[in-house]
Amino acid sequence: MISPQNILRHELIGLDVAVVEASNPALSGLSGQIIDETRNTLVIRCDRGDKRVQKHRTRFRVTLPDGVLVEIDGSALVMAPERRISALHKTRGK
Repeated sequence: MISPQNILRHELIGLDVAVVEASNPALSGLSGQIIDETRNTLVIRCDRGDKRVQKHRTRFRVTLPDGVLVEIDGSALVMAPERRISALHKTRGK
């Protein structure tokens, strides 16, 4: 189950997110649902359409399925999502 402690090792697509702080001030306050993720970006579907947001130098507030809010430094997410997620399965086997 996804929690604040293990969020970095879970799928983010489908979660609600808000940009708390960004190197591009125009992105601050942007909110919506994560619809895609690459090594360096999140794609957020919002009222203004789909926006690609760099992970590096951006702070996100993610809403977990149980309603808990978690702030994440986007720099901690910079890697291919499949590598980040597979790290969870490797640590579970130990």
